[in-house]
Amino acid sequence: MSDDGSPLSLFRNAEFVALSGTAFARSQAYSTILIALALYADVFGTTGVVEGLWGTSFAVIQFLIVLPLGRAVDTGNAKRWLLAGFLVNVAVFVGFIFVSNPIEVILVRVVQGVGASILWITGATVVGEIATSGARGRWLGVYNQVAALSSVFGDLVGGYLLHTYDFTLTYVFLSAITLGATLLVWVALRDNPGGQADPEERTGLETLRGLLDRPMVQSLVAFRVAFSIGKMSIIIFLPIYARTTFGVDPLAIGGILAGGKLAKAGLQGYMGDLTDRFGGEHRFVLAGALLYAVGVGIVPLAAFAQEALAPVTLAALGWSYTLTGPVATLFVAYLVLGVADSIRLPASMSLFVQEGEHLDSVASSMSLRSISWKVGQIAGPVVVGAIKDLAGPEVAFATAGAFIVGAAGVFVLVRSRSLPAEPEPMPND
Repeated sequence: MSDDGSPLSLFRNAEFVALSGTAFARSQAYSTILIALALYADVFGTTGVVEGLWGTSFAVIQFLIVLPLGRAVDTGNAKRWLLAGFLVNVAVFVGFIFVSNPIEVILVRVVQGVGASILWITGATVVGEIATSGARGRWLGVYNQVAALSSVFGDLVGGYLLHTYDFTLTYVFLSAITLGATLLVWVALRDNPGGQADPEERTGLETLRGLLDRPMVQSLVAFRVAFSIGKMSIIIFLPIYARTTFGVDPLAIGGILAGGKLAKAGLQGYMGDLTDRFGGEHRFVLAGALLYAVGVGIVPLAAFAQEALAPVTLAALGWSYTLTGPVATLFVAYLVLGVADSIRLPASMSLFVQEGEHLDSVASSMSLRSISWKVGQIAGPVVVGAIKDLAGPEVAFATAGAFIVGAAGVFVLVRSRSLPAEPEPMPND
C-alpha cells in the first residue's frame, strides 16, 4: 500500500483499517459501559464499596493476566488472539443484558477485563510489528487517536442509546460494532502477523528487575501507583455521582465525559511537541498531576452549584436542553481533567521509553508502566467507595484529590533522592 507520510494515508492500508476497528470497538464499549454502570448503581441502589468493586473486578483480572497474555501473544498467532478477544467481548454484552443484581455485574466486569486486555495488548503489539519501516510512531499515534475518538463516540452515542432506548438495544448495538470489527480482522489481517518469537527468549523477569533498579523508573512507578488510586476513582464514581445524586440523564453524562476526552485527544499532540522542544519531562508529569488534582477538587462543588446556580435553558434549531449547575460544574471539572492528562501523558510515556532504551527493552518498560497503574486501579475504587459510604461522595472525591497530590509529592521525593549528588568543588591551589 502507498504511504505518503500523512496520517490519513494509513487508512488506505486494509490491515491498518482492520486494526483500527479493534481500537474502535474496544474503546467504544469501555466508555458506553461506564455510563451503564451509573444506571445500574441507580437501579440497584448500590453502596460505594460495591460500586468500587465494579472497577476493581475489571482491573484485578487485567493485572493477573497482562504478563502471561503478553507472552502468549508474542509466542502465538496474534490474529487468533484478536478474534478470540472479540468473541469474549460479545459474550460480555450478552451477559450485561441479563444481569439482575450487583454481584452479576461484578462477574461480567471480570470477563470484560479479559476481553479488553486481549484486544488492547494484541492490537497495539500487531500495529507496532507490521508498521512500515520508519513509520512506527505514526502508526501507533493514529491507532491511539482512533481509540480516543471512539471513546468520545461511546460517550455520546452510548449515552444517547441508554437515554432513549434501553440496555438491551445498547448492547445489541455494541455487539454489531464488535462483530463488524471481527469480520474486518478476519478478512484483511494477515495470518500470524509479526511472526512468532522464541518462548525461551521472552521471560522478561530479568528485564523488569533491571528496570526497577533505575531511579527514574522507581519514581515513575511510585507516582503511577498513587496517582491511579485517585484517577480511577474519578473515572468510576463521577458518572455514578452525576446519576445518583443529581439525576443527570445518560446523554448528559456522555456529554460531560466527552468534553474532557476531546480536550485530551486534541491537546496531546501539541503538549507532546512542547515536551520534545523544552525537555524536562518530569516537570510536565508534575504539572499535569497537580492540574488533575484541581479538576478533582472542582467535582464536589457540584453540590454547591445545585443551590447557587439557577438552571438555564439552551435552545437552537428546535432542540432545547436545561443546563443545571451540577452538570455545568461536572463538565468543567472533566474538561480540566482532560487538559491535565494531555500535559502528563506524553511526558510520562516518553520517560518510560527513554528508560527502556537504556536496557534495550522498551516493550518491557511499557508493560511495567501498565502493571504499576493496575495496582492503584485495583485498590482505589474500593477504598474511595468505602469512604463514600462512610462520609459521603464529596469527602470521597476530596480523598481522591489528596491521593493525586500525594502522588505528585512521592514523585518529587523519590526523584530527588535518586538524583546524583552535586560534586564537591575542587579546592583552589
